[in-house]
Amino acid sequence: MGSMIGNLIMMLVDRICLARYSSDTLAASGPAVYTAMAIVGFFVAVVGFSRSCVAQAYGRSGHADAAWQAAIGIVVGVVFAVLLLLLAPLMAWIPALSDRPLALTRLESQFLYWAAYFGAAMTFNMALSSYFNGIGKTRITLVAGLVGQAVGIVATIGLVFGRFGLPELGMRGSALGTLAGTLAITLIYVAYLPKEVWSDVRRLVAARGIHRGDLAPRIRKGIALGVTAGIGNFGNAAFIWIIAGLGAIALAANNVNLTVSYIGVIPLLGLGIGCSVLCGNALGQGEFEQVPRILLVTLALELVYVAFTAYLQIVTPGVLLDPFGLADKPQEIRHAAVATSKVLWTYSLAFAFSMTGQAVLEAFGLTRFLFAVRFVMMWVLSIPTIYLMTLGHVGDAEYLPVAWVVGSSFEAGIGILYFWRIWVAVRHRQNEIVLTQVRA
Repeated sequence: MGSMIGNLIMMLVDRICLARYSSDTLAASGPAVYTAMAIVGFFVAVVGFSRSCVAQAYGRSGHADAAWQAAIGIVVGVVFAVLLLLLAPLMAWIPALSDRPLALTRLESQFLYWAAYFGAAMTFNMALSSYFNGIGKTRITLVAGLVGQAVGIVATIGLVFGRFGLPELGMRGSALGTLAGTLAITLIYVAYLPKEVWSDVRRLVAARGIHRGDLAPRIRKGIALGVTAGIGNFGNAAFIWIIAGLGAIALAANNVNLTVSYIGVIPLLGLGIGCSVLCGNALGQGEFEQVPRILLVTLALELVYVAFTAYLQIVTPGVLLDPFGLADKPQEIRHAAVATSKVLWTYSLAFAFSMTGQAVLEAFGLTRFLFAVRFVMMWVLSIPTIYLMTLGHVGDAEYLPVAWVVGSSFEAGIGILYFWRIWVAVRHRQNEIVLTQVRA
């Protein structure tokens, strides 16, 4: 959880910098960041399935099998990182498809081009961190994350505003600052990764390929997980586009609240990852009865955090909203933003269940179920419902909090279905991750 809090701080600094730099960078940051998250999130999620493989291998046989699974993940990570790098020109072209002002789309293109570079580094980092997380050495990921975030914060401030002897690059500087922080994390992971893992990587490279029995199931499940992450991120982007139909006031208020909503959910991701790893270790040992206990303890910690952030969002919304550009906004925008802040806790609560459920199902290898539920609940039900409801409230900023509550209700439904599937898997002792033994 500590590294996720660090990620949150780095992201908040980034958004504050763009909000303070100019109104154009603030307006462009929303679409650019969400588009980047959707694309990068796919690649990171595909490679991130390695964590569940490492966790189960470690629980089953110990370090040797865990190192072998990590090595396979690193090779897969390199391939997907290179693919993402090759997409940089295409990503920069995406904003041209919209009808937003040219000044904004140019800024978005600048960010998205370099997002391919820091996304490739994040993809490789995910492969490296999967070993440490899978065997429970989260202190290394914490230290690496904190160092990288410190570098990223300094680089972002310097490159956005031209401080510390660095050039003033505005929107482009934000992406480059993220790249600098991500590469700092890479260096630490590479330094700490044990020789056994690198030895297995060399063996895989020397063999000029990975046995299909090792690779095919991992890729299939990883792609299902990546598509799930992609449609989830695009669903969040679609929500922003739909909110634009409520008018400029609602859109401005929503842009401010998006960043505040991260405060309520990003630290939960760390707890979800920890829960997934512990469940994976237990499944590798065949101890299915441990899964509900791990899940309940994780949920208890998450709900305490949700209650804390809910108190801040309801009682002191101005303190949370003002740093992200609300202080100098007209009263109408402030009113809509504060009203929305007071219902953000509903999304945090729903997210705690859906995210934790997804993390545990990933440990079981049930990634196709994750995709099916996310697609139906979000794209068949949630997005169309919110769109149809907003059609009757065009220009009505007062409807913004209602839209958030409706979206949160569908997210809670996803969480309920995930928990039901976990219960079925535990009851029938179902484990979809089949691992090969380390090669002699």
